[in-house]
Amino acid sequence: MAVVTIEDLTYYYPGTEKPALENINLVIPEGQFVLVVGASGSGKSSLIRAVAGLIPDFFGGTCGGSILLDNIELRRLDRRSLVQKVGTVFQDPEAQMVMTSVEQEIAFGLENLGLPPSLMQRRMMEVSSALSLSKSWHRFVPELSGGEKQKVALASVLAMQPEILLLDEPTSQLDPVAGEEILTTLRRLNEETGMTVILSEQRLERCFHLADRILVMEEGHIVWDHCVSQPMTELTSRAGNSFLPPVARLFASAGCLEVPLTVKQGRRLLKSYNCASVFPAPATVHPQKKPAAVQTSCSQDLLDIQDLWFTYPQATEALRGVNLRIQPAEFVVLMGENGAGKTTLLKNINGLLRPSRGQVRILGRNTRKVPVEELAATVGYLSQYPGDYLFLPTVEKEIAFTLHNLGLRDDGIGQQLLTRLNLTGCVTRNPRDLSSGERQRVALASVLAARPKLLLLDEPTRGLDYRLKEELGNILLELKAEGTAILMVTHDVEFAAEYADDIVLMANGSIIGRGSKYEMLTGSTFYSPQVSKLFNNIVPGVVTLDQAREVLTHLTGFGKNRALVMLR
Repeated sequence: MAVVTIEDLTYYYPGTEKPALENINLVIPEGQFVLVVGASGSGKSSLIRAVAGLIPDFFGGTCGGSILLDNIELRRLDRRSLVQKVGTVFQDPEAQMVMTSVEQEIAFGLENLGLPPSLMQRRMMEVSSALSLSKSWHRFVPELSGGEKQKVALASVLAMQPEILLLDEPTSQLDPVAGEEILTTLRRLNEETGMTVILSEQRLERCFHLADRILVMEEGHIVWDHCVSQPMTELTSRAGNSFLPPVARLFASAGCLEVPLTVKQGRRLLKSYNCASVFPAPATVHPQKKPAAVQTSCSQDLLDIQDLWFTYPQATEALRGVNLRIQPAEFVVLMGENGAGKTTLLKNINGLLRPSRGQVRILGRNTRKVPVEELAATVGYLSQYPGDYLFLPTVEKEIAFTLHNLGLRDDGIGQQLLTRLNLTGCVTRNPRDLSSGERQRVALASVLAARPKLLLLDEPTRGLDYRLKEELGNILLELKAEGTAILMVTHDVEFAAEYADDIVLMANGSIIGRGSKYEMLTGSTFYSPQVSKLFNNIVPGVVTLDQAREVLTHLTGFGKNRALVMLR
């Protein structure tokens, strides 16, 4: 039975001439797990908003065509009936938070449905246990990390037991372990309850293999509709490789006849290539040498953190004895579970928070004695929520505001940033009308306009597709080559493996390890990129896609005799 039927759907956001969705025709049967992929701004979020009944009622604009849920026109359903049929988890968890404690937030929807207290308690217990929130019931929502808020938002929706679950990048702020747990929970719900799941996600390595069906979107159109029972080579030949997770991209770009979706399938293929005879130990693929730091006139560390402790009011310590040094032109990635203290550490560095004990020194100056506005000229900070930066009517004015506010001259930096971040087509648009990935890039441009010596980034790849991540990575490498130090918080292991120099791991407010990415991102169950897991105990030292491509080229016997399609 068809549960969602979309007929000739076309939608324009207010004030735009180009449709966000154009002539969408789609039938989704009951119980199907659908993964929607595509570049940032391709229409994925708009499609989910349309099925959720938010377009055009909430976002405005003009809409044509029809959407039917169980053969009932969506517009004919009242809101109470709709929320029992369709549950939605948005990209930004704060957009759907209305209560102050975790318990109240999960209970809010159930109370509005008028459920008996005993049933409410049972449902709350189930979702809290499934998402590891049982010990957080009485926590203050504003003090939760971004990932913890995302889990609370998902719990509040799952507690209402909708028939159709819509998710817009639900794991974008979750650590690898929590992300795997949530996606496994979604698949179990899909298989054991028959719940229909429509998922939009950019971290495809986490979920590509879970879907029954994959929809590829481009400029508001569904350009390819692929059932996973069909050969993957058909999909890659028609829709390209740019949206595939790393393992599948690797094999598809090498022209292999079989394209695996999982590391398990990929390892089976590798072993069939008789790897040992091609790469006897030690492996010929060696870790890239860490580039030397850019020479500066400053003999001291750019960032020097000594025995840093921080405690939020009426809470336990968020940071405990942190020591960290960063030199100019270092690219350091900070990783760890949600709530480990990563964002709190960044805020202590840029002066938004002040240490309870210990000290933070920037170029030898204790930040306790430096006003935040003065630090902003040296330390650039991009938070998890790009909306915090965007309050002017156009993209162009957002960048100009940074220059004016810090008393800097615009010597062409604004136009350079617009070009480098692929924002030239958005100059006159309101930033809040852009996609999540586009807003992220506008916020980054507003920070980079100050030319900071130390750049702090909190989940900057959130909402970005693989192509935009590559562009961002190249921009960060250019900044590093110019002497800028980068400290980046991310759960994106794949991005860290490609671009970072060092990895710092945090747990329970403390730094538990630091080393090169070749030390820290190999031999791990969760904190390793897919290609490292693929070659683990087969060909050591493989961390980046370039290294994996070199190995696979030799294993498949292509070498110089066959052109290799470059990864995009």
